[in-house]
Amino acid sequence: MLSSPALNPATVTPKVGSGYPAQFAASTAQRQKRQLAEALGLQAFGVNLTTLPPGCVSALRHYHMREDEFIYIVSGELALVTDAGEQLLTVGMVAGFPGGVKDGHHLINRSQSDAVYLEVGNRDPACQSFYPDHDLTIGPEDADGQRHFTNLAGVRYP
Repeated sequence: MLSSPALNPATVTPKVGSGYPAQFAASTAQRQKRQLAEALGLQAFGVNLTTLPPGCVSALRHYHMREDEFIYIVSGELALVTDAGEQLLTVGMVAGFPGGVKDGHHLINRSQSDAVYLEVGNRDPACQSFYPDHDLTIGPEDADGQRHFTNLAGVRYP
């Protein structure tokens, strides 16, 4: 049995789905994200071990204004979709998305088996993220430390 500061990721209960407003949530409904950084008490950056069943997407296509994001494919294969098109990522491949680069990205599992990837990103409370295929944005954090989804006109989604 491992003890802190080590842990077995399988012992971390996955969050299933996303926090998207209901009208945007279907494509990520089966996503399973194990929040490893939280389980280890890390605060400066996030680390997630995410499983995408066949047909599932990692997120709506998005970009962050102030947060960098890095992914590493642990198992399976995933289609990386960016403004430039699609490319297939397989075990051991990586991709990085610098903050402030307005190139929406996400991963799609088009295969017949689960795919797993490790995601690492810094946390910036002033970051705003945009979803170029949807009337949707989130952040930055408000006075209570919460981020809220709004449309591009600034109206909050329920």
